[in-house]
Parts: sequence; structure tokens; C-alpha cells
Amino acid sequence: MTNIVWHQHAITKGDRQKLNGHGSCCLWFTGLSGSGKSTIASIVEQKLHNEDVSTYLLDGDNVRHGLCGDLGFDEKDRVENIRRVSELSKLFVDAGLVTIAAFISPFKSDREIARQLYESGEFIEVYIETSLDECEKRDPKGLYQKARSGEIPNFTGIDSPYEAPGAPEITVNTTELTPEQAADLIIGYLRDNEYIK
Repeated sequence: MTNIVWHQHAITKGDRQKLNGHGSCCLWFTGLSGSGKSTIASIVEQKLHNEDVSTYLLDGDNVRHGLCGDLGFDEKDRVENIRRVSELSKLFVDAGLVTIAAFISPFKSDREIARQLYESGEFIEVYIETSLDECEKRDPKGLYQKARSGEIPNFTGIDSPYEAPGAPEITVNTTELTPEQAADLIIGYLRDNEYIK
């Protein structure tokens, strides 16, 4: 872009982290609809809040009410949705927050582009591993049934692909762990890697 220069502010990310008393990072939750992303992300945020960790949770449905309200669900719009969320999450990490982004984010390439926005170690991919069969059994919003009947086109897992992560930092198998256990596993990772005390 021409005539646009990055303005370097006096207060740095390190200053904000010091003020908060902990590091900042992006926990990027990915998985099929109904896998448990939002449920587990919410529990993680509540537990961190109770430990005086400054957080912000970005959820797919909520973001589409505002920031991405102009986007549909075809492949081009899904890519743009994740691009916007990636940039927003990066700003929250720069603000010194543990940022929790819960999005299906079905394409590996989009998640890799998101990762490249961050400094090394700041992007933590959390794969909520739940089979399509299990997600369809749960179907908390009735979306799979609608997708199967043709009411919802381009639905991930039905007529649009989901590309599972190859090497996520954290994998949560929701058929083996309860949401509470999954949240503890994720917070344990943050503690072991000294993002939080």
C-alpha cells in the first residue's frame, strides 16, 4: 500500500505483558461444527479469568454478527473471515492478552497464514478432534440435519472439506476427555510453557 506508514507506539507488547503479569498468545481452536470448540474455549477462558489472567474469547458465530457480518459461507468468504479474525487476534495478543479464537477454520492454508502473523510461539493451534459421526450425533444447533437435507450449502464436513491439522501444538480428543479435562490440558500447556504462572 502506498502512503501508509506503520506507526511505532511508545508502549510495547512487552510493557503490556509486564503490566498484566503474564505472557500473551493466541489459542487457535479448530475443529468441525459440534466438536466442542466453543464449550471448551469458554471453560478455558473462565478458568484463566479465575487465575487473574487477562483474556479475550473470539467465537465464530459472534464475530459473524459484526466484524464479518457481510460475509457468506462460500470458500472465498470463509478465507476472508479467517483473515480478518487472524489480524484481530494478533492485535489482542499485542495488547498482552491470552486470546482464544474458536473457529472451524477448515483450510490448512488459512491457519498457516494466520500462524505467520505471530512471533514464534505466540500461535498455539488447538485441534478439537471429534469425528464427523460424533459431531452429527451431537448436532447441538441442528445444522448437520439441515446440511444433509440441502438447506445449508457449503457446510464443512458434508459438502465442503475440513483439513485436519498435521502437527498442532495441542490435540484434544473429545471422546476421551470431558470439556473440563480438555480445558485443564490446555491450561497445563500454557503453564508448562510459561505463558502463565
